[in-house]
Amino acid sequence: QVQLVESGGGLVQAGGSLRLSCAASERSLRLYSMGWFRQAPGKGRVFVAGISRSNGIHGVADAVKGRFAVSRDDAKSTVYLQMNSLKPEDTAVYYCAGRPGESFHVDTRQYDYWGQGTQVTVSS
Repeated sequence: QVQLVESGGGLVQAGGSLRLSCAASERSLRLYSMGWFRQAPGKGRVFVAGISRSNGIHGVADAVKGRFAVSRDDAKSTVYLQMNSLKPEDTAVYYCAGRPGESFHVDTRQYDYWGQGTQVTVSS
């Protein structure tokens, strides 16, 4: 079993930046592909960014392309989501997810492990 804990959320003005962290406890992150998802009030949980195990192949959703970047540090068992040029529409609870497969997925159903989420609020 993998336990994931997100951190780094908070309140930021439009145009600002935040870096979210997802720390995995009691397991090495090396064999897991990871994803970031977000859920705005009244809406479903949607894909934001993902990164595959070992080779680091990554991708981001169109809505955040050019602004967000995902990375991983397996030695620290941590995945990051760098968020730049934040917009009010980025406001959501952000979740970290993991799956023991070779590639990340855009579908929430493909992930076995989830963190508790961290709130990101972007003011106008």
